[in-house]
Amino acid sequence: MKIKAGIIGATGYAGAELVRILLTHPEAEIAAISSVSFEGKPLSEVYPSYKGLCDMECQTQDEVVAKSDVIFAALPHGLSQELAAQCDKEGKAFIDLGADFRLKSEEEYQEWYGCTFLDHDLHKRSVYGLPELFRDAIKGKKIIANPGCYTTGAPLALAPAVINGLVSTDGIIVDSKSGVTGAGRKPNQGNHYPELNEGFHAYKVANHRHTPEIEQTLSRLSGQKVTITFVPHLLPVNRGILSTCYAKIKDGVTFEQIQKAYKDFYQDEFFVRLLPDGANADIHNIKYSNFCDISLHHDKRTNTLIAISAIDNMVKGAAGQAIQNMNIIFDLPETTGRVLVPPAF
Repeated sequence: MKIKAGIIGATGYAGAELVRILLTHPEAEIAAISSVSFEGKPLSEVYPSYKGLCDMECQTQDEVVAKSDVIFAALPHGLSQELAAQCDKEGKAFIDLGADFRLKSEEEYQEWYGCTFLDHDLHKRSVYGLPELFRDAIKGKKIIANPGCYTTGAPLALAPAVINGLVSTDGIIVDSKSGVTGAGRKPNQGNHYPELNEGFHAYKVANHRHTPEIEQTLSRLSGQKVTITFVPHLLPVNRGILSTCYAKIKDGVTFEQIQKAYKDFYQDEFFVRLLPDGANADIHNIKYSNFCDISLHHDKRTNTLIAISAIDNMVKGAAGQAIQNMNIIFDLPETTGRVLVPPAF
């Protein structure tokens, strides 16, 4: 019997991407979808590309929970905690694509999001769902905090170096560029076409909400408190995130040691592709896929590791990773329904 999947917030970009991927998943089927803005309307009316493929009408949240084995919540922060409690009470798996369960510190959650933990026990039982780094913690759990886009690309770029103590954790810089879908479907001046097209700018410099999440992951990996400088930029493209990460190589460590550490760490990870010497990670090569491409570079003059990762922010940075987490929860191979080939051009 197939896994019955429900999507709450199905008409946002991440929700619509969940639909796209789940429609071809061999072990799951979409049981119900919801949208506050489009309740009662078929999804194919909101996204005409789904006509004849998903003409399902948007229902209420309660109907989605009742009909599903696993609920994906593609909602803004502050809206998932009560829903998670409802799913937990009814014994349903809950995968949150929002930020409500990502930060383990309530103080940081208050500082960066202006919200509090409604149920501390629920937060204690939730796990951070970045499979390549925390797979064992995800198995057997039912409340998953699905990482965001920047917070997937940057840690994957740095993890082997940090875990093996090959770079200094002081002075790490993460410089990321994102496609505009990361801003969500609701239009604003920043993603208005005349404002965005033929432009390129940084935003929320040293003040982006993903900063503490990246630091939390790197601190967990290194075993010590890590503070980074994080600067995101907005690219005039729909999809993709390129993260260029800079870290000082420790004295006595060679670049060859770092390369070997990455090869060893990611050798069995299907969705992480370590590129050969001389290649550069490029968002073009991962579009629509769940892959994370990583290229490694050595600035010999300053003895700096430059690790660059490329992901599709809507797939590995959102919906694709959420389905990867669903596969783990239901004891399926992580690649099930997830091997989407990037376009060649």
